[in-house]
Amino acid sequence: MASTEFGRTVRRWRDRVPPDAAGLPSGGHRRAPGLRREELAMLAGISVDYVTRLEQGRAAHPSEQVVEALGRALRVSAAEREHLFHVAGLVPPGQGTVPAYIAPSVHRMLDRLTGTPVSVSDASWTLLLANPLFTALMGERHGRARNGAWRAFLGDGEDRVRHTPQSRRATEAAVVADLRAATHRYPADRRLRDLVEELRTHSARFAELWDSGAVARHDASRKTVDHPQVGPLTLDCDVLRVDGSDLRIMVYTAEPGTRDAERLELLSVIGLQTLAAPQDLSGRTGDDV
Repeated sequence: MASTEFGRTVRRWRDRVPPDAAGLPSGGHRRAPGLRREELAMLAGISVDYVTRLEQGRAAHPSEQVVEALGRALRVSAAEREHLFHVAGLVPPGQGTVPAYIAPSVHRMLDRLTGTPVSVSDASWTLLLANPLFTALMGERHGRARNGAWRAFLGDGEDRVRHTPQSRRATEAAVVADLRAATHRYPADRRLRDLVEELRTHSARFAELWDSGAVARHDASRKTVDHPQVGPLTLDCDVLRVDGSDLRIMVYTAEPGTRDAERLELLSVIGLQTLAAPQDLSGRTGDDV
């Protein structure tokens, strides 16, 4: 019964989210007034097949990660987020765990940056939300690849950002410092503990930095992104913090009048057309967020 109510809730709330509010094209014939299933799946980072089975009540026991991801894509309020967890048969994450709620004000800010690649991550550097241009720039990220710490130390070939030895060392040190601070602030977060343990076990570099007590921070930087369609883009990267939360907003911008700005503008056209097309994601599991 809970899974059926969860599916009905997702279906109703999907209808109330206009595609343009999520930065997606709204033209053409649309049977649904809001997001299509393919669009919701893309925004939440799960498979279309799993969204279908959830809405039809054929999939039971969605994970916390899936419920959280769907809530963000559906732009729920704090009260609605709590309701979504309850109808999924889950207890909403409490104090001592990494917060993943994105306030409507942050959603509105991202809505106004449609021509700028922007993403939002939590205190463990897990990707919570990305606008379509960020996804076009960096590629879709699923499963473990949605976590920036995992990509930095274990995700060989999972990143389009070109690193120098110096920039890689700086990024690694800053990520380790962030995770250490997060474990102190959120001692009850099991997924965070599991992430740190996985990295310590499988990455000698992470273990070395963790055990040495490395201290670093993320500074504004310039990054080169090797894009398979438009070529390399050298962009300014800024990491912003949201007051009152541990959300990190990553913003990529190009210097006006440069080749990089032209390529970013081109990507905003061809990249979003590719993302707007229906995708076959059925090969991914329901927990793939």
